[in-house]
Amino acid sequence: MSDTDTQLFASSLAAIDVPLTRTDTAGFASTIDSLVTEPAVGVPLHLEGVSLDDTVVQTPPTPRLLREAETGVTGVGHAIAEHGTLVIDSDDAGTEPVSLYPPTHLAVVRESDILPDVASATASVGERFAAGGSAVFATGVSSTGDMGALVEGVHGPKHVEVVVLTDQ
Repeated sequence: MSDTDTQLFASSLAAIDVPLTRTDTAGFASTIDSLVTEPAVGVPLHLEGVSLDDTVVQTPPTPRLLREAETGVTGVGHAIAEHGTLVIDSDDAGTEPVSLYPPTHLAVVRESDILPDVASATASVGERFAAGGSAVFATGVSSTGDMGALVEGVHGPKHVEVVVLTDQ
């Protein structure tokens, strides 16, 4: 990760109408609370120095919380700068469904986990895949052209926002 990767990531997100907010660990909880629409559901972020414990986000996800949630909050393993892509882990905590079911996905990524390109990202998840794990590469809101005109929000979030947790 470099400042150039972070700038390219911000530019790529802007090109697909995905807002980006930067925060540090001290401002994390208030930043999350200011961005979510309640009710909000989340999963453990696995990002050192932050958690959802001091926010309005409810954890762990349950079927009822997923049905009712307006916002799903997850950490993402990596982000790909050149496309504004989020690498969302499939795990037992429910990260993938929390990123897909609520109308808004609020993704949290550590600045040092922003990679320049797809080749860097696939190299970084290679061990996970070899061990039988999986991840979703998601760029922007859910959309499909299968029905003729482009339709958004059919099989995933209608809105995506990203919080970049600055490195200390």
